[in-house]
Amino acid sequence: MASVTGSSMSMTSLSGSFKQTQAPARICCLNSMPLSIKAKGFLSLNMRPVSHRFQVSCAAKPETVNKVCEIVRKQLALPAETAVTGESKFAALGADSLDTVEIVMGLEEAFDITVQEDNAQTIATVQDAADLIEDLVMGKGA
Repeated sequence: MASVTGSSMSMTSLSGSFKQTQAPARICCLNSMPLSIKAKGFLSLNMRPVSHRFQVSCAAKPETVNKVCEIVRKQLALPAETAVTGESKFAALGADSLDTVEIVMGLEEAFDITVQEDNAQTIATVQDAADLIEDLVMGKGA
């Protein structure tokens, strides 16, 4: 299996007969690369360089972002004049690690979700939290 991002490629073997040491695990900045796998066929991959990375972003609904903003404002006891937006970083709003844990607990209660510890550690902004919530709610409904 090969996956391509921009002008780089990562490879993973699908069969036990192909050892990962027979080819590099990552190849960057090539326009064309022939690859011989000790098998019956010959594989040639052609890649085109790109000027920017391809990124898929599924932003949370505005209602979710607004609700997260309200919860963050409440948990941190922020004054009304303090701007809280999707781009707001918890640390910039004055949150320490305990505040962040309390924010996550408030989000879990408000959205009836459970946030795993490894996911909670990736949350740095209101938008991060809202995106994670949408993912968890969608996964819960599936």
